[in-house]
Amino acid sequence: MNEMTTISYQQRAYSDAAQKALARKPALFINGEWVASSHGTLIEVEDPSSGAIISHIVDASVADTDRAVAAARVAFDDGRWSGLPPIAREKIMLRLADLIEAHADELAELEAIDVGKPKTMAHVVDVPGAVSHIRYMAGFAAKVGGETVQPYTAPGSAFFSYTLKEPVGVCAQIVPWNFPLLMACLKIGPALAAGCTIILKPAEQTSLTALRLADLIAEAGIPAGVVNVITGYGHVSGDRLVKHPDVDKVAFTGSTEIGKLINKNATDTLKHVTLELGGKSPVVVMPDVDVAEAAPGAAGAIFFNSGQVCVAGSRLYAHRSVFDSVVEGIANTAPFWAPRPSLDPAAHMGPVVSKEQYDRVLGYIEAGKRDGASVAMGGDAPSAAGHYINPTLLVDVNPQMSVVREEIFGPVVVAQRFDDINDVIKEANATQFGLAASVWTKDARTLHKLASSIKAGTVWANCHAIIDVALPFGGYKESGIGREQGRAGIEAYLETKTVVMKL
Repeated sequence: MNEMTTISYQQRAYSDAAQKALARKPALFINGEWVASSHGTLIEVEDPSSGAIISHIVDASVADTDRAVAAARVAFDDGRWSGLPPIAREKIMLRLADLIEAHADELAELEAIDVGKPKTMAHVVDVPGAVSHIRYMAGFAAKVGGETVQPYTAPGSAFFSYTLKEPVGVCAQIVPWNFPLLMACLKIGPALAAGCTIILKPAEQTSLTALRLADLIAEAGIPAGVVNVITGYGHVSGDRLVKHPDVDKVAFTGSTEIGKLINKNATDTLKHVTLELGGKSPVVVMPDVDVAEAAPGAAGAIFFNSGQVCVAGSRLYAHRSVFDSVVEGIANTAPFWAPRPSLDPAAHMGPVVSKEQYDRVLGYIEAGKRDGASVAMGGDAPSAAGHYINPTLLVDVNPQMSVVREEIFGPVVVAQRFDDINDVIKEANATQFGLAASVWTKDARTLHKLASSIKAGTVWANCHAIIDVALPFGGYKESGIGREQGRAGIEAYLETKTVVMKL
């Protein structure tokens, strides 16, 4: 894969729909209209598969952000969305889901071009996931309700009491660059079902599908001001959203470092906060496994989406009796996971999202080598345009190494041996993170012991990264605050009001 081949293949493959989206005039979606920025500053959009600059987006200013918040506040206060009959909100949300599904090929291509992920994967995972989140949450719109409560009172008095569920208000939703469309729909779905209004801020690296989503939001009939989409850098527009006094809730998915800063900055106005943050998820392989199944499973746990997944299985713990065969089995998957351009139909793994991420991941690999780790697979980058990194497996590591302790967010897994189940539980929990884990075993008692002992929001058995909109998702420790998806997901966008009436 040489430089010219990579660039020419990728750009030659752009569809007419993608080229139209890339050529659109940079603008912000505020109060149902496409508007120019207050200062005209733009951000370059890069195709990670080729390294080429392919478009530009607006770098929203503080004034732009304030304008979006004001639109969302007016739309919430006048009840143009929350005041609709719940069944009407559900119907409009279902129309939005239908529109996303109807534009599936275009959205999958834009996601592939923008993020660097294989289009085939975006078609199977990202777009259907976005549709599912909107449809599932639409069903809650007409099902959210309170309850009647018999209060405990003094003898001789009588009261009638009930609770109401009301939307929390104006929501700032800040989504990451690894699954931009899916994460956007994961967040706007419950907020819309609850009756909230929204300012959606996609990551500056990957805003193309959020902008296209805004078109579909308008087409679906969601009233002006209910969903606003602003692009730009997190330290400007994102920071202003978090601190803005008219924003009632912040929902953020991203790094633990930024999540801590958001949580701190949201405190001054006591905003509701949902944070889905980093992970360093353990994959525990017990001695009774079928290695032919567990090894490819462990490989997929880390190399899917180029390792740019919060739940990536980046710490592998294999029992000493099967360690060598598991390592060999993962190494044998190298041809399958060889990085290719995102629009290549044969791609299972694409480049990482940016030059910054490319340098970060390779820096961790080099640090691991300096600290004494051995490379069992990959450990380098192919000589090609774009930000490609070969799938990497490091062995001879110890818990003090940065590659073991810190989230790399790339296609790098560190493998360690263990002898005793209690030892592996201790090692699995020896981390600041607690987002997810997977356990590979045929023994039910072993599974339940590990599942109950590992401190993580999700534990998978003989699989990894099986995420469904009906299942609550979030982390322990520094992996986040709150839960998204399922009923817990919509509850995060609701206030509970108690009403007491003396009879």
